[in-house]
Amino acid sequence: QVQLVESGGGLVQPGGSLRLSCAASGSIFSINGMGWYRQAPGKQRELVALITRGGSINYADSVKGRFAISRDNAKNTVYLQMSVLEPEDTAVYYCVLDCWVTQTARNNYWGQGTQVTVSS
Repeated sequence: QVQLVESGGGLVQPGGSLRLSCAASGSIFSINGMGWYRQAPGKQRELVALITRGGSINYADSVKGRFAISRDNAKNTVYLQMSVLEPEDTAVYYCVLDCWVTQTARNNYWGQGTQVTVSS
């Protein structure tokens, strides 16, 4: 079974910074991509950032220039550095892993979610 463990959320003032971490473990054959989604109350879950196996990165327009996704391949860990945070960034942030667990079986796995609250 594949597991994702998230950390780094919390309360921060507007303009502040936080770094989220997500470590994957378990029976992973190979990783296709890792990324971050977020969900605010009353809203649909939306993609924040994604990094593929080949290193390509995709950001939501709302976070471009403020957030940065990175990875440590040796540790199967993905990070989200969030800077110049705004109240609109308040949400539960979820790590996602797209991987093959066998040569032919591909699936997505989700972290438990971590709350990010931006408020003065």
